[in-house]
Amino acid sequence: MSVLGSRRSQRSSDTTSISPVDVLPMAKNTEEGAQFDLAQSLQYAAPSFNSTRQSGADGADLVDSAALRGLGSDQTLVLVNGKRHHTTALLNLFGARNRGNTGTDLNTIPLMAIDSVEILRDGAAAQYGSDAIAGVMNISLKKRKGCEAVAGYGQYSKGDGENWLATAYCGFGLGSDGTIGITGEYQDRGRSDRSEPAGSPRIIGDSKIRNETIFVNGEKPLGENLTLYFTGGVQNRDASSAAFARDGLGSEDIPSRNSAAMYPDGFVPFIDGELKDRYGILGLRWSMGEWNADLSYTYGFNELRYDINNTLNASIANLDLLNGGRGVSADSFDAGGFSFQQKTVNFDVSRFYDQVFNGLNVAFGLERRDERYKIFAGEPGSYIDADGVGEGGNAGSQGFPGFQPADAGAHKRDNWAAYVDLEADFTDRFTAGVAVRYEDYSDFGKTTTGKLAAGFRATDTLMLRASASTGFRAPSLQQKFFSSTITDFVNGEPVDVVIAPNGGTIANAAGLPLLTKEESRNYTLGLTWSPTADTSLTLDAYRIDIDDRIVLSGRFDTTDPTIGSILDDLGVGQAQFFVNSVDTRTEGLDFTFNNERQLGEDVKLGTFFALNLNRTKVNAIHAPPALVGREDVLLSERERLFIEQGAPKSKAVLGFDLSRGPWAGNVKVIHFGPQTLGTFSGTAGGVPNARYKAKTSADLSATYSFTENTKLTVGGANIFNVKPTRQNADETDNGHIFDSVQFGLNGAAYYVRLWHRF
Repeated sequence: MSVLGSRRSQRSSDTTSISPVDVLPMAKNTEEGAQFDLAQSLQYAAPSFNSTRQSGADGADLVDSAALRGLGSDQTLVLVNGKRHHTTALLNLFGARNRGNTGTDLNTIPLMAIDSVEILRDGAAAQYGSDAIAGVMNISLKKRKGCEAVAGYGQYSKGDGENWLATAYCGFGLGSDGTIGITGEYQDRGRSDRSEPAGSPRIIGDSKIRNETIFVNGEKPLGENLTLYFTGGVQNRDASSAAFARDGLGSEDIPSRNSAAMYPDGFVPFIDGELKDRYGILGLRWSMGEWNADLSYTYGFNELRYDINNTLNASIANLDLLNGGRGVSADSFDAGGFSFQQKTVNFDVSRFYDQVFNGLNVAFGLERRDERYKIFAGEPGSYIDADGVGEGGNAGSQGFPGFQPADAGAHKRDNWAAYVDLEADFTDRFTAGVAVRYEDYSDFGKTTTGKLAAGFRATDTLMLRASASTGFRAPSLQQKFFSSTITDFVNGEPVDVVIAPNGGTIANAAGLPLLTKEESRNYTLGLTWSPTADTSLTLDAYRIDIDDRIVLSGRFDTTDPTIGSILDDLGVGQAQFFVNSVDTRTEGLDFTFNNERQLGEDVKLGTFFALNLNRTKVNAIHAPPALVGREDVLLSERERLFIEQGAPKSKAVLGFDLSRGPWAGNVKVIHFGPQTLGTFSGTAGGVPNARYKAKTSADLSATYSFTENTKLTVGGANIFNVKPTRQNADETDNGHIFDSVQFGLNGAAYYVRLWHRF
């Protein structure tokens, strides 16, 4: 077995690793857990893991992005069976915690298909490449023989958000010596609504989602020293998010955002997404004497297309009214979408020399990666301004205007990488490793990163460990080329707002440089202690410095003293850009404790405690020459707080597993520390920031095993119905009494699961 963070096959435990690694078996979550997807399961199991289920954030409501240590979702690298997993095509924008980030959609992988999740809480770009700034997650899939299935149902105590789950896994022999595991999953999650007052036209809560997923994973020896392995995953997802409500008769929304003939009582537009995700690995492993080699091809594809329903194009409806009609438009539009494709070829070689020092592992390899990003235009009705600018009706489909032909396009890049990774036991007690990686990107150039890690076993049970590394993150194609144009109303006046692609006409006219890599320096110092065979403890302090972080700027308009005249000449009212402009420092502490003990002849108690303390600060804002003096627009106080406090300052999980005979019980207490988020008006406008107090929830479940192959679990999540701190709804991101925060806004939930092994 190889533990993430080391390419040495002899390394067998997270407590002997010279880098901090959490190894989380997923069987209990699959068979008994309160959460039905991977992102939420990890959210309530690993304190360094962060995932916020969005509401009122457009496309971000349809995908749960994941991150580590309070950093961005695109600063965490995700692997599946040790191979790079692709990110989503979605770029999180308005209302999202990971604003301006892409990320990996963990919920494309069913829980039933997973054997374990390893979380490397350390910088590892020198080992694995771009994105591995906050850490790396590796999802190991099952391929063992046998069959099992789970049927689950849950809902919130309010009576909504019904969640149905049917999932099954079967592992078979493939010939006399191979195996193949097949997982199928169907999940149907209903919409929840916590809007106030009751009967409000707003809908705030979980989006509606239906997932249909199939995964295969296996291997087949082709000879004594040659093995073929393969992984494949297909998911189709239909999802629906509720946009901001539009008011009816007597409101200012008619005729700007509504039509009296279509929705006299107001309406809620629905942003309906059709998501397709495809993932595949095909590889060969072989040995040549003492050398081991691995050649693999990995394919990833993610596509999101938008249909906007229960909506209208107000400009079309208004033109119809002006021409003597009823004042109507179509109520559904194809708004376009985007896709992302990634192809990766890896060639890895390793050898362990047991006669050098007390053991030396040598690994080296090459990687080639090709990426493609496309934006698809919507139908004309989804974006046109039929009655003319300023003539009454807003352009485009309400809730989400479609992508225009000028936004559409296809973009690509490639990169080559080479690495060397050495790890040696210099003595029985001292181990050290060094890694160097060189990468050459076709769009921004070359970079070299390095890592040094060491562990000293002070006693047979106590190990001290430390690491230092440099890292980088390549700007995503989504950040470089995303383009969108909307017509917004500012103080009652229509304004064309453009998210301008990097290197495009507007960005170049504004003097903005091309995006380049983010650079990081990571430092970790910690210890592991295993005083008994059934007790382990880890403690790790860390610091992550990131230079030139990519941010989405605030809105620059025609009154801006620096670039206002440029925008005016181009006919653009307001513009936003992606810019390398922020330096941050993240500091924190991770602590884990595990104990398992036998309390009686048939009574077992497992205790788990984990804590993450985390603080991120923006140390500097580097404005491009054209925007010097406009740092307050480039990164406003509100945007700064999204970076610094998008995740709680602390998070802790305390769990107890008690079993006796056929009965088992689980109690889990989850603590989320305080957060401070910005308001629309800002402190400069006399409105204090939104302060979310620390909150603690508890999960409780009971399991009865009818036989060793069948068990039933009944339980509840957040059983005391705790909710975030109430805020001024006029100042939150989603117009609700609290923003989307990691603690969640739905309150208590109850569930039942039936597991059976065939």
